[in-house]
Amino acid sequence: MAERQLMDGEAVRRTVRRIAHEIAERQPQGKIALVGIQTRGVPLAHRIAKEFQLIEGGAPLPVGSLDISFHRDDLAQNVPMPKGSEVLFDLQDRTVILVDDVLYTGRTIRAALDALCDLGRPKIIQLAVLVDRGHRELPIRPDYVGKNLPTSLQEKVRVRLMEQDGEDAVVLEIEKT
Repeated sequence: MAERQLMDGEAVRRTVRRIAHEIAERQPQGKIALVGIQTRGVPLAHRIAKEFQLIEGGAPLPVGSLDISFHRDDLAQNVPMPKGSEVLFDLQDRTVILVDDVLYTGRTIRAALDALCDLGRPKIIQLAVLVDRGHRELPIRPDYVGKNLPTSLQEKVRVRLMEQDGEDAVVLEIEKT
C-alpha cells in the first residue's frame, strides 16, 4: 500500500487552531462543551478546548469522551473493543460539539448521536472534524471542517496523533493494484 502525506504536524496544529477560532466566532457566549469520539476525536477535542481557552480566556471548556461501540450498525462486521464514555458534565441546555478525526460515510456520527442522547439532551449538537473525505451514506454535514479531502473509495485517510501514534500527520493510503 502506497502512502502520501497530506498534512504534517504543523498543518494539523494550524487546522486545530482554525477550528477553535471558528467555534469562538460562532459560539462567543453560552454553555459549550466538546465531546470527542473515541479514539482520535478525544485528543482532538482536548486540543480544540485548549486553543479555545487561549482565544477566549476564562475557564476551560468541558471535554468528554464518547464510546460508540454498541451504537454502531455494523457490529456483525466489526466487533468493537469498548473504551468507555466519560462525560462528567450535564448536557442539558448546552451546545455540544462532537469531535472526530475523519468524516466518511456518516455512520460513526449517527452512532455518536445515539450514544450522546443516551447520556442526556443537549440544546444543540454540532460536529467538528479534522478531515471530511466525502462519500456520505447518511445526511450528515459537519459544522466545522479542518480540511476537505475528496477521495476515491480505494483510498483511506489516516489521521495520526501524537497521543496515540507518536506523530501528528494526515496521510492518504492508496491501494496498489
